[in-house]
Amino acid sequence: MDDFRLIADRLAADISEGRLRPGDRLPPQRRFAREHRIAASTATRVYGELVRRGLAVGEVGRGTFIRAARPPADPALAEPAAAPIDLELNFPLLPEQGELLAKSLGGLIRADALGSGLQPTTPSGTAAVREAAATALRRGGWTPDPGRILLAGNGRQAISAAFSALAGIGERIGVEALTYPVVKAIAARLGITLVPIEVDEDGMRPDAVRAAHRATPLRAIYVQTAVQNPLGMTMPAGRRQELADVLTELDLPAIEDGVNGFLRADLPPLLALAPDHVMLVDSLSKRLAPGMSLGFLVPPPQFAERVAAALRSGGWTALRFAMEVATRCMADGTLAEIEAAKRRDARARQEVRADCLAGFTVRADPGSYHCWWELPEQWRAETFVAAAARRGIAVSPAAAFTVGAGHAPSAVRLALSCPPPDRLRAALEQLAGLARGTAEEAGIE
Repeated sequence: MDDFRLIADRLAADISEGRLRPGDRLPPQRRFAREHRIAASTATRVYGELVRRGLAVGEVGRGTFIRAARPPADPALAEPAAAPIDLELNFPLLPEQGELLAKSLGGLIRADALGSGLQPTTPSGTAAVREAAATALRRGGWTPDPGRILLAGNGRQAISAAFSALAGIGERIGVEALTYPVVKAIAARLGITLVPIEVDEDGMRPDAVRAAHRATPLRAIYVQTAVQNPLGMTMPAGRRQELADVLTELDLPAIEDGVNGFLRADLPPLLALAPDHVMLVDSLSKRLAPGMSLGFLVPPPQFAERVAAALRSGGWTALRFAMEVATRCMADGTLAEIEAAKRRDARARQEVRADCLAGFTVRADPGSYHCWWELPEQWRAETFVAAAARRGIAVSPAAAFTVGAGHAPSAVRLALSCPPPDRLRAALEQLAGLARGTAEEAGIE
């Protein structure tokens, strides 16, 4: 019997050479198994491998479609008109930030600076990076104690360390019913069970946290209080206080993901309301750039050593050179300047989105780089994703963010940060026209 990866390789070649086009529907898995004389379980693994590689999108029983190709790493290698428009990835990079970073980091080429960056380090890093990070993490009048800050290689590693410190194999962490997809992968690798918690227009519901914990105790919750991914909402002050009160009542820890919080710097984090129960995680990946990231954790004192041990044992401790780079950018004002420019850019892009998708049901913080689009009733998310792929536009279906076995809503998340503004407008106008029609009109049967 062929290894499922070899079959996936052949399908990947068909996609690369144009025999399978974006938007094409793959046959049902049982029929695919019969045609290729393989077990149904092998067909399932083939389709799963295509999804894992980012070549297909879909769910068992609902259809699997070839998705739009990724743009090349160097945009100069592709014809601009033919390059797909990426509304999946959300890493904002501004044209002017390269020059700003070059000025900030020029001194690192000196021998003494390089020597410092090559030294070993610990999860607590250096006093300089902690002081700079405390200023960078300041929001809504709240500033962390520099002595409580720990460092990871990036935000994902910070989340991994937090999960590992608070829950063991088979234990439960509550998360928003629609959440950041990487959290699902992290939990799976650590053997942690995620429990979906209901949300409303203000974010995670405190009463739902209480009910889930009383049904079967949770070890912690994971929550995004500012510019939630994928739903786009920002938790108002009243809801934050209610959630903080429930955490204190239940003596339940929370992991607060603040990676998008810099886009709403006017609001303090949940940690400010429940400092003994909330661990803040953050990073420079979106604030600065994915290739120049550093992760931050601000744990309650009683969890500090456990988090530090998790960083060491997981291999998630930040490199000293990355700390040196980040310290310079944070301390000299470069990071603050780039953040302010990104806040302006995100609001401008949301204005474009509001104009192009007027009349549709769309949820977004006005300062966010993404939005949640509840599709018209004639569309299912996976079918719409396939139809968009045929037009060279990559979007993310609701199923990518759904926790548990529940039905995914008919919605898509649009990431707005990557395309130039003119291409973003063109893509949104195409999607709006597509949504006003039907799958049959779009050639998706």
